[in-house]
Order: sequence, then structure tokens, then C-alpha cells
Amino acid sequence: MKRYRFLEHTADAKFQAFGETLEEAFGNAALATASLMWDWQEIEPKVELEVEIKGKDLEQLLSSFLEEIIYLLDSRSFLLGSPDHIRIEKTEGLYRLKALFRGDNYSEKYKIHGDVKAITYDEMEIESRDRFMVQVVVDV
Repeated sequence: MKRYRFLEHTADAKFQAFGETLEEAFGNAALATASLMWDWQEIEPKVELEVEIKGKDLEQLLSSFLEEIIYLLDSRSFLLGSPDHIRIEKTEGLYRLKALFRGDNYSEKYKIHGDVKAITYDEMEIESRDRFMVQVVVDV
């Protein structure tokens, strides 16, 4: 199964990410977001960061989850290589996501080839049929 695919968009970047589970689709969306900035497959898993996100709905949860990748790059020079152990639960009216980000701190051995400024709600979709699909437009 394909992890993600990019779609045409006039000004920004748009992608769909897929998964057998919602968690897998969110993880593949994280990889698609990272791929706009660096080659996530080249990142050595030297650093592990636990991530906890909350959202009032799945769209806010997805947006906040992907924004965390941008935040960690800006604040800690962290490059995501893989999002693992993603767990999404709904408790007390909120969606909660926990994940383990594996990656490395930026150094000259890695190349940054793009910039994602923000995650948008424009054209955001979360669907579940025979598998899960999330669609995201990011401001580049």
C-alpha cells in the first residue's frame, strides 16, 4: 500500500496519506509533511521524543500533530525519521494522541530542501472506508 501521494495545488502542497488504521494514516501524513522539508528515510533514529497532542476533533488533532513536526524543527532542530507507537483515543470529549518520534538533530549530513510554514484546514479530509485516508494542504 502506498503511504502517501501528492496532489496538484495552485499555491501550496496537498497530499493524501493512507493507512489500515487511523493511526497509520496519521503517521504517513507525518512522513509526507517531513518529505516536503527533508528525506525522512535518510534520518538516523538517534533521538526519541514522546509527543502528546490533544484536539477537540480529529481535524484539530491531525493539524496539531503535523504542526508538532514544524515546531520541533524550529525549536530543537529535530528531524523526524519515523513516527512510531501512535495511539489515538477519545476521552472526556477530547481526542488524544500519543506517539514516539524517532529521528536526529539537524547537522551538515542532512539536507533541508523545503519549508513548511503551517498546516491548514483548507480541503482537510479524514475518511474511513475500507482503509483510512487523510488529506492535508500545507502552506509552503
